[in-house]
Amino acid sequence: MKLASLKPRHFRWEVEGSVALVTLDRPDRKNPLTFDSYAELRDTFRSLPEAEAVDAVVIPGARQHSCSGGDVHEIIGPLVAMDMKGLLRFTRLTGDLILSIRRCQKPVIAAIDGVCVGAGAAIAMASDLRLGTARAKVAFLFTRVGLAGCDMGACAILPRIVGQGRAAELLFTGRSMGGEEAERWGFFNRLCAPEALQKEAREMAAALASGPTFAHMMTKTELDQEWAMSLEAAIESEAQAQAICMRTADFERAYRAFVAKEKPRFEGN
Repeated sequence: MKLASLKPRHFRWEVEGSVALVTLDRPDRKNPLTFDSYAELRDTFRSLPEAEAVDAVVIPGARQHSCSGGDVHEIIGPLVAMDMKGLLRFTRLTGDLILSIRRCQKPVIAAIDGVCVGAGAAIAMASDLRLGTARAKVAFLFTRVGLAGCDMGACAILPRIVGQGRAAELLFTGRSMGGEEAERWGFFNRLCAPEALQKEAREMAAALASGPTFAHMMTKTELDQEWAMSLEAAIESEAQAQAICMRTADFERAYRAFVAKEKPRFEGN
């Protein structure tokens, strides 16, 4: 998929400067996902490492909600009648979407307002940064529909964000976590006024996009790879990553700007 000619059918795609906006846009149903939107989102994030014009991504929802999860009529209903092979094909697709967000090599910011549940909560969880509002309601509600809380990587990722005990509570009960609680627990990086949420998310993304984007890519890579490393291996991996960054022109630009008492202008190389 070439991003320059991307015309998605199942979400809204916009590029402002070097920030991409991936907007779930079915506001009449609180922006649910379908089989097709899962696949299209996965393919888009898989393509991002090759997209030189995009340096950061924002995932907002249309109007006053983020995402109500899988569409009850277009996903949940068909799943009830599906055989095991088809079910596994679907659950692997949803997991592939999470992997594609984690591996896209660009900072991803979720802008969370209103309802953000099920798969919507998992997409927010997979993002690098999360801005939310006090009125947001986040829920990993899989157990409330008779499913396990271990969905889309939640048992691996969520404890690393909010801690093991808090993650266990959210995943066992499926209860909603309000915006203030989400900030207090560390799920939200920041609370914003509803009318300022998307503006602040775009500004944060633009600030990251104007920074040393090659170095950001290395940071995101290390954050993921070090999950399975010993401390010794992690320190060595970071030593190698930092040495590579020290060979970039951005590192030299930062040094020369410091000497000249100027603000560095990074170019991502």
